[in-house]
Amino acid sequence: MAIWVDADACPVVIREILFRAAVRTKVTLTLVANQYLKTPTSPYICKLQVSAGFDVADNEIVKRMNSGDLVITSDIPLAAEVIEKGGLALSTRGEMYTSENIRARLNMRDFMDTLRSSGVQTGGPPPLSQSEKQQFANCLDRWLQQHKSK
Repeated sequence: MAIWVDADACPVVIREILFRAAVRTKVTLTLVANQYLKTPTSPYICKLQVSAGFDVADNEIVKRMNSGDLVITSDIPLAAEVIEKGGLALSTRGEMYTSENIRARLNMRDFMDTLRSSGVQTGGPPPLSQSEKQQFANCLDRWLQQHKSK
């Protein structure tokens, strides 16, 4: 059981929650990014720097993860690949992607991408709210508790 983080776009506050959880529960946490990331010194926290390029970090996560691992990402296509491989995917806003909801999320993502490519300004996501940070921490804790007993 391990946690993988699509770290290039992962908010600092979410990384800090993950760092504390990894040390507290002694679960391996690996941050995958195409840039240098500062991490605390811990035997449970690893970082993997990949080359720059489209989906390089995503592909590395999918290649290295195992069934049952948790992947932290807001990248919906990556979440779909993780689920297909038997892993679990959690967004940085505290939403667990599942086989039941991933198709709808992919469809919405594709629709928004079509809008943007036709020139419609859709704006970016709002900043993380306190309730979303709490929701993320709660969901992570539930996953850790479920997998601690296995």
